[in-house]
Amino acid sequence: MTKLLVITVLVALLALSAESFRMPRQAAEEQGTLTKISDTIKSYYANAVNTASGYLDDIKGLKLEEKAVNLYTDTTTVIGTYAGIAQDQLYHIFYQK
Repeated sequence: MTKLLVITVLVALLALSAESFRMPRQAAEEQGTLTKISDTIKSYYANAVNTASGYLDDIKGLKLEEKAVNLYTDTTTVIGTYAGIAQDQLYHIFYQK
């Protein structure tokens, strides 16, 4: 008889503690027109920002800055060489000995 009483008390305590863990239901809120519009605009903005960030990451992956610096360096070297040759030719044209 005492075992039955102990088991009944334990089951009752378990049932009460299980009931306390229930989550209260949240009432479904209807969104107004302004809320729907602002949520839509926010989602479009977030998509645009994510797309732009993706494009920037792709461009950085191409290492365009490094290629532009190399192109500038090579171009100035070649132009400097040909400018020196042209200057030497003009000097010899005007100051012949």
